[in-house]
Amino acid sequence: MTDSAEAKLAGWFAGRLPEGWFTGPPDVAFDRDEIVVMGSLAEPATGGADDETRAAARAARIEGFRDDTRQQRMRIAHDAESRFGRKVAWGARCGEAEVVFTNLSAPVMTRLRFPERRVLDTLVDAGVARSRSEALAWCVRLVREHASDWIDQLREALVHVERVRAEGPNVER
Repeated sequence: MTDSAEAKLAGWFAGRLPEGWFTGPPDVAFDRDEIVVMGSLAEPATGGADDETRAAARAARIEGFRDDTRQQRMRIAHDAESRFGRKVAWGARCGEAEVVFTNLSAPVMTRLRFPERRVLDTLVDAGVARSRSEALAWCVRLVREHASDWIDQLREALVHVERVRAEGPNVER
């Protein structure tokens, strides 16, 4: 998606969500398969409570939001799925707590040579993962955590490439 398509998607959700759901505009992220709408909730009043009490209050605030908005979120997701051709997942953050509801788990086909399969099998044999699929997901999360700046730069570069492509000549094949 280009910058304008990304802005249109974020704008659509910002305009479609009921007032008061979140403390600000939602964060809307997407890939080829899914749109994730994440919003911030107001902190619950916990006074001078300890960390454990605040964590429990934040978790309860997120759980309450999930239960109270379920029907409306389903209706909005249905409209978005029809309009944008992607599944929609919802999430909420409250202070340090963040939960994504019913995230899509998309199968990804890949061909791995012996050295890569051996890494995955080692992770399974060591009990880090239950399967090659889970081991691969673990590896991707690890790369995401440790290379996030590089990944962010790469995404920014791709946005620029999309913009240049859109401005180029329309050549029919």
